[in-house]
Amino acid sequence: MEIGTELPPRTFTVTRADLVRYAGASGDFNPIHWSDRTATGVGLPGVIAHGMYTMALVSRAVIDWAGAPDAVVGFGVRFTRPVPVPDTDEGTELTVSGMVREHTEDGYAVLDLTAICAGEKVLAQARATVRPVGKSE
Repeated sequence: MEIGTELPPRTFTVTRADLVRYAGASGDFNPIHWSDRTATGVGLPGVIAHGMYTMALVSRAVIDWAGAPDAVVGFGVRFTRPVPVPDTDEGTELTVSGMVREHTEDGYAVLDLTAICAGEKVLAQARATVRPVGKSE
């Protein structure tokens, strides 16, 4: 991956059913992830996706671009906006894109990542470090 290479966007659909499954898998049953009444009661626009679920979708895009789960050797984000998930069959869409920012001395690619939902960036300082194909740790 050359510096400046843009990675193709990847769009994920997020529904309330996804949030229920994630809550069961993670043990995070905070009602802001399933109850509109609770979510709006604390000032949110409605039910929102779990931050770690959002991060997992972004990492899935990076893994697919890198070609293997173990190729991703570093990953971090800051959450800046929630991902509202309406109570519809369509849910919402999260679009992940990226660009190669630099290479480390040992040839790893550092990616700047962007995650957008409803026209808003939902992450800041989102970066991943990916080892070159064929290089092992």
